[in-house]
Amino acid sequence: MRADRLVSLVLLLRQRGRLTAEVLARELEVSTRTVLRDIEALSAAGVPVYAERGRHGGFALLPGFRTDLAGLNHDEALALLTAGSGRGELVFGLGSALASAMRKVVDALPAGHRATASDAARRFLVDPETDLLARRQVTDEIPGDTMVEVRRAVLAGHKLRIHYAPTGREPRWRTVDPIGLVTVRDRAYLLATRAGEDRTYRLARVLAAEALPEPAQRPDSVDLDRIWRERSARFLSGGDHVTVLLRLHPARREELLDTALAVRARTPDADGRLRLEATFQDMRHAEWALWQFGTDAEALAPRALRASLHERATAMAARYRDDTREAAAVPPGRPPAPE
Repeated sequence: MRADRLVSLVLLLRQRGRLTAEVLARELEVSTRTVLRDIEALSAAGVPVYAERGRHGGFALLPGFRTDLAGLNHDEALALLTAGSGRGELVFGLGSALASAMRKVVDALPAGHRATASDAARRFLVDPETDLLARRQVTDEIPGDTMVEVRRAVLAGHKLRIHYAPTGREPRWRTVDPIGLVTVRDRAYLLATRAGEDRTYRLARVLAAEALPEPAQRPDSVDLDRIWRERSARFLSGGDHVTVLLRLHPARREELLDTALAVRARTPDADGRLRLEATFQDMRHAEWALWQFGTDAEALAPRALRASLHERATAMAARYRDDTREAAAVPPGRPPAPE
C-alpha cells in the first residue's frame, strides 16, 4: 500500500540520511518515477523533504524531524531484529514487509539504543544459507503472485482455487478451504480441507492460485501446531513407508535429516555412533538413501533392508575385484585392448 511505502521512505531518510532516488527505488522495490511522486506527496503533506543537486546530491529530511512511533526497549528491539534476520520471510513472500517492519523497529528506539541494537543483531546469525559442511540450504521458490493469492485466502477465510502438480502426476485445478500456512526447514505447506477431507499441499508445487469470494468452510479458531502434529503422524504411519533402525556416524546426521521423511533419536553407542530410527517413503528409498552413506551408516533392521544392502555391496566388491585382475594383466604403459 502507498501509505506503508511513504512511511518506509521517511524512515529510510531518517536512518541513512541523504539518499538518491535510485537508492530509494531499489530499497522500496519501485521505479524512480514512483519515488519522485512519493517525495512530492510527502512535501505536500508537510514532511520537510528537500533535494540537493550535484554529484553527491539526493533527498534528505530537515535535521530534527522525527516520526511519532511507539518506543521499544533494547531487548525487545534486539529480539525482533534477530528474528527478522532468519530466512522464513522468503518462504511466505514477506521479505519486503519484513524490511519495512525492521526499519520501523529501528526508528522506534531511543537515539542512544539505536546503534547498539543494530550492532548486536548483526552478531546473531539465524539459519545461514550453508552449514558447516558447505551444504546449501534449499528454500522453496514460490511465485510472488501465487503466494499473495494463497496468503489472501488464508487470512480472509475465503475458498482458494489452486493449480497443483503432485509428484509424478499431471497438474490440475482444485478448490480447497484453506486453514493455515506452515513452514518446515524452509519448505512451505498449505493446510486445507477439500470436500471435508484433510489435505496438505506443498506450496512449491502450486503453479497458480486464485482467492475466491466465497467464504471457506473452516472453524473460527485454529491450532496449527496440533493439526500439523496430527497430519504428520498420519503421514508417517500410512502407505508403504518403512521405518529403519540404523547406526550412523554423528557427522552425517544432518544429511540423513535431509533425506529421510522423519528421524527419531535413540541413545549413542559406545563407539560414538548414533542409533537412530528413520522413516523412508518405501524400501527402495531406504536402500538408496543408506547406500549414499557408505560405511558411515549400518542398517540394523529390517532384515530385508540389510539383505538388499549386502547383495548390492557384494556385487560392487565383485565388480571391482574383477577390474583389479584385468588391470593387473595389462603391461605398464600399455592401455587395455578395446572390446
